[in-house]
Amino acid sequence: MKIELSKLSTKAPDTLKKSSIKNKTKALAKELKELASLMYANKKHNLLVVLQGMDSSGKDGVSKAVFSYVSPTMASAHSFKKPSEEEFSHDFLWRVHQHAPAKGSIKIFVRSHYEDILIQRVHNWIDEDRVGVRIDAINAFETLLQKDNNTIVLKFFLQLSKERQKEKLIERIERSDKNYKHNDGDWNERKLWDKYMMAYEDAINRSEIPWTIVPSDQNWYRNYVVAKKVVEELKKLNLSYPVLEEKPNIDING
Repeated sequence: MKIELSKLSTKAPDTLKKSSIKNKTKALAKELKELASLMYANKKHNLLVVLQGMDSSGKDGVSKAVFSYVSPTMASAHSFKKPSEEEFSHDFLWRVHQHAPAKGSIKIFVRSHYEDILIQRVHNWIDEDRVGVRIDAINAFETLLQKDNNTIVLKFFLQLSKERQKEKLIERIERSDKNYKHNDGDWNERKLWDKYMMAYEDAINRSEIPWTIVPSDQNWYRNYVVAKKVVEELKKLNLSYPVLEEKPNIDING
């Protein structure tokens, strides 16, 4: 079924209580710690979490809240920014593959390979034929990770309303503890909101691995949705800690 972003809510259901959901998110984050340890111990699977969304949708906030209890040995994040000269001289996936998760680990992409069919498309730096080629390449890349390295690929679009984004961008100007996040360019990109929504919607609908659309106007609900999905998927692995097949021939009293 085709996803139409304009028809999806960016807010939490009215029936939910913020305090209750925050407690559930904390419990899920602690459960994720154990699930991550199990995956790390078995080293048979790995997890790639892709976080995409407009500026101020909360990509960093999600990664901090959901993975707060997981050891840095087991989970790490990489933020894909403007490509360097060297990266520009290669195909667009060249810089991505080296950051894919190794067996047993979790990798969080704060922005990702999708930037190359979003910002470049919105600014007309690539034509529609190249967009199609890149979408095919992305689908093949993600399938490779799944089938060749047992990677669980979870993709989250943090859907923020345009009104809420404006509030958060203003916050970055007015609050001293948020000033470091301010970027004049975010206001310029905001003017292209409709084009970005079209590009996101097309990318989501042409993706072979499905996306989770996350209502993101309220941080507490956004974090809960992502945490719940990650925990559900890792629990499906039904892992237990590996045990020694035979006792080692050593003197434990020595």
